[in-house]
Amino acid sequence: MADKANSGTSGERIAKVMARAGLCSRREAEAWIAAGRVAVNGAAVTSPALNVSPRDRISVDGKPLPQRERTRLFLYHKPRGLVTTHADPQGRPTIFGALPKDLPRLVSVGRLDFNTEGLLLLTNDGGLARILELPATGWLRRYRVRALGAVTQDVLDRLRPGITIDGVRYGPIEAAVDRLQGANVWLTIGIREGKNREVRKVLNHLGLTVNRLIRLSFGPFQLGDLADGAVEEVKSRVLREQLGERLAEDAGVDFSTPPAERTAEASEQTRPRPRPRPAARSGRSAAAPHFEKGRGGPRTRAAARDETAKPRVEKRRGRAASDPKATTDGRREEGKPRVTREPSKNPVRRPDRPSKTTAKPRRPRSPDRGRR
Repeated sequence: MADKANSGTSGERIAKVMARAGLCSRREAEAWIAAGRVAVNGAAVTSPALNVSPRDRISVDGKPLPQRERTRLFLYHKPRGLVTTHADPQGRPTIFGALPKDLPRLVSVGRLDFNTEGLLLLTNDGGLARILELPATGWLRRYRVRALGAVTQDVLDRLRPGITIDGVRYGPIEAAVDRLQGANVWLTIGIREGKNREVRKVLNHLGLTVNRLIRLSFGPFQLGDLADGAVEEVKSRVLREQLGERLAEDAGVDFSTPPAERTAEASEQTRPRPRPRPAARSGRSAAAPHFEKGRGGPRTRAAARDETAKPRVEKRRGRAASDPKATTDGRREEGKPRVTREPSKNPVRRPDRPSKTTAKPRRPRSPDRGRR
């Protein structure tokens, strides 16, 4: 007989277990439970007020709950024009659709607006995401802001104890003027709560209109020189040190379980593919292009096979690449100046060569010449 889940104090809340499995966030798990998508030991669950134990069998949409993986954290440089969600009702592109397919199922630590760019933390542990985004954790989030308008440092200093706008209380805010750029001003803003559109609303209250917002850091983790749209994993040792014992215990992280191995098919799908070049001009072969690195650009597969039989002579700056007197970039070696000639005044016949009509006839070769 199947074990029954209990509603007492033993075990853990089912939404918390689902979040730690990396399947969804705790809030999403509660919504899935209310929609009747979750079952425990074969019976549908309709309330998140349920504790489960490791012996209970949890399934979502008829599929078993994935086994929990080792806690992992990723740094992601979010570009502008992406929504921080798994599915957008308006059909806008999401960050999870732009991530490589070989990554585990991730959830974001907080969110960044559609037009906000910069550092976004991603993790496969919903419990860790919940702890890090709580205002009680107190991790500082630093932003670089460009805003239209003018403001003085004295006005920004008044934000240090916090401010109330339209009945909403915002905690202490660190703000400093960096420089002026025409009608815009660049600021550095530091907040610890991260409420919905907090930076934009506070600066708008001061008469500024934010036209660019970049998150530089989240707690001890920095954006640094991470490329736009790139993802970088934080080493487990570094993550353990930065969390500390208290946060690690509150989040219930797991650093002992080895990470799940990705299949070869998933790795093949996530290999970076070359960006397509402009369409070929009319008259060229319609074969599928075979992109290769180098100066040649896109080439068809047939052309690539032909080149193996007949090597292409590549010229740079008018000299063949095989010229021993030319360097790899087409210039002559040091100490051997280029020999230049004056342009000919007669484009038909060079003055230093006699024409064929005036040249002396060559003497016929003797039949005994060359014999010994």
